[in-house]
Amino acid sequence: MFVSGRWACAVVALLLPALALAAAPMMPKPPSVDALSYLLIDADSQKVLVEHNGHQALPPASLTKIMTHYLVAAELEAGRASLDDMVPVSERAWRMEGSTMFIDVGSEVSLEDLLRGLIIQSGNDASVALAEYVAGTEEAFADTMNQQALQLGMQNSMFENASGWPSDNHRSSAWDMALLTRSLIKRFPDTYAIYAEPEFKYLHYDPQANRNLPLLRRDKTVDGVKTGYTEEAGYCLVASAVRDGMRLISVVMGVPGANTREGSQNRMLESHKLLTYGFRHFETQKLYQARVPLKTAQLWYGELEEVELGVEEDMYATIPRGHYGDLQAELTVARVIEAPLAKGAEVGELRLRLFDETIHRVPLVALQGSPEAGVLSRFGDAIYLFFRGFFGDE
Repeated sequence: MFVSGRWACAVVALLLPALALAAAPMMPKPPSVDALSYLLIDADSQKVLVEHNGHQALPPASLTKIMTHYLVAAELEAGRASLDDMVPVSERAWRMEGSTMFIDVGSEVSLEDLLRGLIIQSGNDASVALAEYVAGTEEAFADTMNQQALQLGMQNSMFENASGWPSDNHRSSAWDMALLTRSLIKRFPDTYAIYAEPEFKYLHYDPQANRNLPLLRRDKTVDGVKTGYTEEAGYCLVASAVRDGMRLISVVMGVPGANTREGSQNRMLESHKLLTYGFRHFETQKLYQARVPLKTAQLWYGELEEVELGVEEDMYATIPRGHYGDLQAELTVARVIEAPLAKGAEVGELRLRLFDETIHRVPLVALQGSPEAGVLSRFGDAIYLFFRGFFGDE
């Protein structure tokens, strides 16, 4: 709700240098993708560019490890863990089947090595060792995974383990995985960089190649993220790439394949198809910076006479390539803004329009707070507003 509903809100200004309105561009159809579920979004604007069954809950296989990494990175950020920590390997971790980094029961492995084993080698053993180190048990860690998922808005996810090992209720969706990956990249860029490393050698074992190496080699703008496969889930891949400052995130889940070689090739090709389409036909522009004044409005009944208005977060728009000049922006501001006013209070709305269609809207907020003024000052404002309303003064 806007501050004060005493009078209707008013459109205040066009903030972008719009050209004469052009006809909507002719966009090619999105590519056909052979997957049960797939999604392509821009990481900054969260604009969905391509989607099919994006919210369908499916087994995520080793895409689960993105969340495992997220929680470990949060521990590092909070200072509750260090890359130099030596993590004990339990029998449960050592006995994990599937992809492993070959850690030995009873040994201690550095947290940094376990992270690389988790990310590059997709080690199920590394997943369990990290989960037990962070939360005591894998079950407790899974509970934390679900709490974190709710905080990130992952509404179709339920985690029962740290590795993605098949389990009856272990599910996620393409949209949830994109949200998780977006937050991971923005919040933990240092450890996210591991996803681009081509291989990892642990102790005396031969180096193991990054499971996402085919896509990393095919497209040098790709810097992650994570592959997954189980018989139930099919072949899965979350990918991300940056070109000219624009970051896209693609997710494919349930890609078919008769064998590992074919399935790995298919998920790589389907992911690359999505990324190529997005970069070829769209562009993302940063339009407004967070907490930078866009307008100054009069404040009534307050110690401050005026208040600066802006947006709470950086505002981006993803639009058809070459049509930045056709964007129009409108500010709608409450005609009467009254004290007491809290910093961050919503006082209006900023809308973006393209080809006569609203494509994005965000709240316009007060960048300053103000308590009420003294009695005499408030009385004077009340008299003025009364007569302004009585005579219809704009």
